[in-house]
Amino acid sequence: MLHARPADATYVNTIMKVAFYDAKPYDEEFFSRQNSNGALEFAFHSFRLDESTAITAQGCEAVCVFVNDNVNRDCLERLAENRVRLVALRCTGFNNVDLAAAADLSIAVTGVPAYSPHAVAEHALALFLTLNRRIHRAYNRVRELNFSLNGLVGVDLYGKTAGIIGTGKIGKLTAQIFRGFGTEVLAYDLYPDEAWARENGVSYASLDEIYERSDVISLHTPLTPETHHLINEESLSKMTKAPFLINTSRGKLIDTTAVIQSLKDKQLRGVALDVYEIEEGVFFEDLSHDVLHDDELARLLTFNNVLITSHQGFLTEEALSEISRVTCENLLALHTGKPFLEGTEVER
Repeated sequence: MLHARPADATYVNTIMKVAFYDAKPYDEEFFSRQNSNGALEFAFHSFRLDESTAITAQGCEAVCVFVNDNVNRDCLERLAENRVRLVALRCTGFNNVDLAAAADLSIAVTGVPAYSPHAVAEHALALFLTLNRRIHRAYNRVRELNFSLNGLVGVDLYGKTAGIIGTGKIGKLTAQIFRGFGTEVLAYDLYPDEAWARENGVSYASLDEIYERSDVISLHTPLTPETHHLINEESLSKMTKAPFLINTSRGKLIDTTAVIQSLKDKQLRGVALDVYEIEEGVFFEDLSHDVLHDDELARLLTFNNVLITSHQGFLTEEALSEISRVTCENLLALHTGKPFLEGTEVER
């Protein structure tokens, strides 16, 4: 529910201070570019926000967090003690924030619900095409002067069936791109958009039909209690065509243990992931000089028909520009007592 907030007299006529957590060089670049007039003062921290680090927000009106920051009740209480009034998510999901606690403490929560659906949809197709045509393996071979083609056989996408689970903005765009390759597209959504489906030659179907008929399945649904481990031993057993499985949505949609077994049993032709069940401490980090302690992720990386990127689907110039624009406008709205941008305040 959008509503104007009165400006806090403590901050009027001052520069707004904002603490960033889990900040990367591209965050600094794009947010600094957006803040060219100097109306905001940023403190970029590479470490994550949680109860133990919340003290570093002292003197800030707002904090800006990402998907792996742990903004639970204890953390929010520490922020409230430091007079923080806004948690600004520079992402779409907000399952890492205790919204009920934020409401109790009068801390607003905003996100960026639609920074660039094209970025994620295009990345999903890039993952699939790379995996299907073994581009990643061919690239490594050629660099070693190995020009053989053994083991690089893919399949035509034309004439195949793609199953799209979730037809929000990203799911719809992914479906439309698949249609451009001449595929039949089956879609599933709790709230089907029949007009869009007719216009784009897409057919809505049950989950079971998608599992049974699809040559490639792409996940684009939010994480809820109902969708947690949507892809599990039971659903995998229904995939009779040994499809490719793509996930650029939420890692916990997939039961990793079940997927590993399906790969071993050759029930899946291949798996492409931009998200993973337990990303914290791994994704967005350089572990090249360390030991990977996640045994299931390590096992996935041993399969030659598995392709994993570390949550980079959003990482385009257009998306980063939109994330920084929307976030900065909401930060300034809080500072001046104006309404947040429509659709960006998280409902509680």
